[in-house]
Amino acid sequence: MLKYLQLTRPRIVVMVLFSLAVAAWTSGDTAPAWQRVVHAVLGLALITAGSVALNQWYEQRSDALMARTQGRPIPSGRVPSGRALAFGVGLSVAGLAYLAWLVDPVVALWAGASWIFYVACYTPLKSRSAWQLPVGAVAGAMPILIGGAVAEALGDPLPWVLFAIVFLWQFPHALAIGWLYRDQYARAGLRVAAVVDPTGRLAGRLATAGALLLLPISLLPVVLQQAAVWFALWAGACGVVYLVLAVQFWRERTDRRARQMLRASFVYLPVVLTALLLTAVR
Repeated sequence: MLKYLQLTRPRIVVMVLFSLAVAAWTSGDTAPAWQRVVHAVLGLALITAGSVALNQWYEQRSDALMARTQGRPIPSGRVPSGRALAFGVGLSVAGLAYLAWLVDPVVALWAGASWIFYVACYTPLKSRSAWQLPVGAVAGAMPILIGGAVAEALGDPLPWVLFAIVFLWQFPHALAIGWLYRDQYARAGLRVAAVVDPTGRLAGRLATAGALLLLPISLLPVVLQQAAVWFALWAGACGVVYLVLAVQFWRERTDRRARQMLRASFVYLPVVLTALLLTAVR
C-alpha cells in the first residue's frame, strides 16, 4: 500500500485540503456546518490524490530521466503503468461522486474544473510551453474556490482574494524549483522558465513580479474588514521577506538564492493561511 500512497504525494494533498478548509471556514457571513466541510475535505482528498497519480502516470517517461523523480513508483517499476492509471481514474471518479452526493453538485463541478486544469491542461503543457506556470498556478489555487463553494460564498470577495494569494505565491515557489533542477528538466524536455531562458532572467523577473503583486493583495482581507488588523502584520512581514528573496534571486540567479526563496515559500503559505484562520472577521 505504501507505493500507492507515494503515488498520491500526500504532502501536496494535505496542503490542498488545508487551503480548502481555510477558505470554507473564513468565507461568507456564517461558517458552514462542520459535517459539510469534512465531507468536502474527504471528497477533494480523493480527487486530488487521483489527479496527482494521473500526473505521475502521464509523466512517467520524463520522470525516468530525472534523478529527483526516478524513484517514484511508476518509473522505478514498483507500480505498473496500467494499475497507476486505473488507480488515478478510480480515485478521481470516486471523489467527484462523493462530493456530488454528500456535499452538492456545485462543489463537485468546481472540483471537476480543478481536475481539468491540473490533469488535462497543466500536465501536458509542461512539455510544450513555459505558459504551464500560470496554468499550473490556477490549478493550485482552485481548492480555495472549492472552499468558497462549500461555504456558499463565491459572491463574497474573500475567496477570490485568497485565490489570488495562492496563485501568486506559486510563482517564486515553482520558479525556485525549476531553477534548482533546470538541468534535469532540460534533459526531460520540460519547458520550465529556467529551461526556456537558461540565463535565469525570465525566472527572476517572474518570481519578483509574483512576490511584488502578492504583497499588497495579501493585505486585502484587512482592507475588506474580513480579518483583524494584526493579520496585516503577519502577511506583510512574510510578504516583505518573500519579495526581498525574490529580488535577490533575480539579481544573482544562484542555487543558493533559489534555495532561500524555496524555503521561504514553504513557510509563507501555511503561516498566512493560519493567521487568516485565527483572525477572520464575519
